[in-house]
Formats: sequence, C-alpha cells, structure tokens
Amino acid sequence: MPIPEDVTGDEIDKDVRQELQSLPKGLAEDVAKNLVMVARLIDEDPEGAYGYSKVALRLASRVAAVREAAGFAAYANQKYAEALAEFRAARRMTGTVELWPVMADCERGLGRPEKALDMAGAPEVQQLDKAGQVEMRLVAAGARRDMDQLDAAIVTLQSPELASNSVQPWTARLRYAYADALLAAGREGEAREWFAKAVEADRDGSTDASDRLAELDGVEFVDAFDGSDEDDDIEAGGDVDLAEKDQDQDQDRDDRD
Repeated sequence: MPIPEDVTGDEIDKDVRQELQSLPKGLAEDVAKNLVMVARLIDEDPEGAYGYSKVALRLASRVAAVREAAGFAAYANQKYAEALAEFRAARRMTGTVELWPVMADCERGLGRPEKALDMAGAPEVQQLDKAGQVEMRLVAAGARRDMDQLDAAIVTLQSPELASNSVQPWTARLRYAYADALLAAGREGEAREWFAKAVEADRDGSTDASDRLAELDGVEFVDAFDGSDEDDDIEAGGDVDLAEKDQDQDQDRDDRD
C-alpha cells in the first residue's frame, strides 16, 4: 500500500522504535511507516488502517507492537475474533496485562458477555493501572447491559472514580456511560444530571454528551434561516408592482385619448 511522502517512520513512539531494532534497518523503516499509517487512519478510516496493519503484520509478525497494532485495527473494524487473537499474541510476547480490558471487550463483541465478566473478576485486573481498571469497569458494565442487567450495570459503574470531582482522561466516558445506563433504566432526571457532568469533563469532544443533554432538554437543532424564499417573495412582489405600474400607465393613455 502507498505511503505518503511525509511519513518517515520516525513518528512512532520510542518504545515501538526500540522493539523494531531487532529487525534489519530497511525492514524496520518499512514496518515503522506502516505502523504510523495505522495510527493516522484508525479513527477516520479504519478500513485503511486495517490494510496497513496487514502489511506490517506480513513484514514483522514476531514484533509485539505490530501484533498489538493489528489487533486494534481489527477491533476498529469489528473483526473481534481476529483482534482477540492478535491481542493474545501480543500479551504472550510481552507478558503484560495492559490489553486485558480490550480483550474482554472483544469477548463482548463475539457475543460472550459472561466471558467478559469472568475476565473483569480475574486477578489480572489488579495489575492494571487506574486507567486500565476504569476501562475494565466500563467493559463489565457493558457486559451487564448486554445481559439486560441494567441495575447491575449502574452499580458496576458506581465507584470512587465516578464520584471524584477531579477530571481525568477517563472521566467523561465514565460519566457518560453512567448517564446512559440511568437513562436506559428510566431514571431520566439522574441521567440528565450525569450527562451534564460528562459535558463538563469532555474537553476534547470524545463523547456526544452535549447532544444527549440537549435532547433531554428538548432542544432541536435546525438549519440556519434560509432567506431564499423571502428573496423569491421580494422578486415576485417586484414583478407585481411593475405589472400594476404598467396597467396604470395604460389607463392614463386611454384617458388622454
């Protein structure tokens, strides 16, 4: 697949670059460029990112960063079985648990919420950092909702992180998930309160909390006023005025005659 000229491969994280040092220099550069393209496209063009991830995988399948990137690209395209396989491979190579929450979410995507809940209660969760533990809580709540256990989903999201007034990278998504669960349970007043709190924390627009809040408040967004109809009326009015003026002039001529 073509690589834009502005992509050099140096854009990748230093940890990934260090992993690629095990490869011949030319090969490492090619892999790095494809990984850059995966990161660049994964949000706006998941299918394109997936294509570049397959190239990187073909070139360096024994590099953990490559397997992880391939996993995320497959995940973005809802290829959950493939994503799970890549994440498991990356975990075997690194021995870390960072991918545990997204692996559990793949289980949800495969229609196995019970398996996701089992993973949420596994010892690996205790090894996650705070962000990972919050992510795991979100996945577990989603699994509860998959099983139509709304009250359990709400309880799952109730945590010190949710109650905290400090804003962290996960705060907006956690508040949003809680508000959405409340709304699904018919608790509209509480849902509105938490959508508002999600808006306060959503500094980069990672959720549509503001739209959900406006919807609850009965606000409708319409297009800006289109003045074309008025212009047509003005033009039509001008034609009428001219017609009336011509009629008056004709009448004047008749009177003189």
